[in-house]
Amino acid sequence: MIKALLKVPRHVFIDSDFESYAYLDKAFPIDSNQTISQPYTVAFQTEILDVKKGHKVLEIGSGSGYQACVLEEVGAKVFSIERQRKLYHKTKE
Repeated sequence: MIKALLKVPRHVFIDSDFESYAYLDKAFPIDSNQTISQPYTVAFQTEILDVKKGHKVLEIGSGSGYQACVLEEVGAKVFSIERQRKLYHKTKE
């Protein structure tokens, strides 16, 4: 799981104003009054899910897409839903 966190480039999920701080263990604002979770939180959530390669995960609230990409890097097939139109369009790729 740590390898997945190290492999997913967090700086691409945040506003360029915060890019130089992307790898600090901090949450940062994204659009629609939401935040990208701090890396510790993403790691903790991923760890307690005990995701294995091939598991299917439904994520409600994609946000920046960072958690979904970490889960995918671990080997999960991720289905993610975002209700905030601005976030959806920004992170759908």
